[in-house]
Amino acid sequence: MTPAAHDQLAILSEQREELEAESRRIEKAHCIAVLDHITAKIRAACPGAVYVTFAYYSSRTLDLDGVLGEQPSPLSSCPELWSNREGTDEGEHPLDYIADKIESDIQTALAPYTSPAWASVHRNSASDGNSWLLELPPADRAARVAELVREHHPEATALVVDGRAAGRIIEVLEGVADDGTPLRSPHPRWSSACDTALTRLLGQVLALPALADRHLMPLPGDYAHPHSLSTSDQVRLMPLPPTA
Repeated sequence: MTPAAHDQLAILSEQREELEAESRRIEKAHCIAVLDHITAKIRAACPGAVYVTFAYYSSRTLDLDGVLGEQPSPLSSCPELWSNREGTDEGEHPLDYIADKIESDIQTALAPYTSPAWASVHRNSASDGNSWLLELPPADRAARVAELVREHHPEATALVVDGRAAGRIIEVLEGVADDGTPLRSPHPRWSSACDTALTRLLGQVLALPALADRHLMPLPGDYAHPHSLSTSDQVRLMPLPPTA
């Protein structure tokens, strides 16, 4: 191979890798956009909707079972707000008219193995069969993140988020000390369940460019990682909105 041909191959290989990476980013963004779109339709017809329940098969297809509300207590099951199963018709429901759309959109959102929507899926513990729950995203992810964080850090003003780790929180910022230096909490005081919920929400924010641009900003140039690790432009600052 001539030097010119070798250089051309290297250039094209790099361009191919860049295009593949961009394609994966667009695919993830599309999955979350589809999920948000169908969530809005579901909640317009059923405001109390929290979960979509479905059967999932090795063919990567699903059968929509219904929509569930919020679990009233840890020991109770989620109330069924609407059923798509035969033999359970109790009269017309607005979701009856978009059942096929719900099923196809959920399947689209979960089609790629790498879809961020998978982080919102878990087995339906109230069923012994092939039953899965997809937790619908909140209308305002940033507000929900702030709410969860302030349950454990009431004075939190911002988060440092690592986009390289799909939304892992590096530390919580809690205002400034008397000398003007930031008060930093590199070991957040929340449970593993709360950490999982926050990582899921932030992963979805990172996946959607419009949300990321709205809620994330570059860190100051003198920022030092609390664990002495390297940083990059994927490590971002997320100011927290006020909570009600």
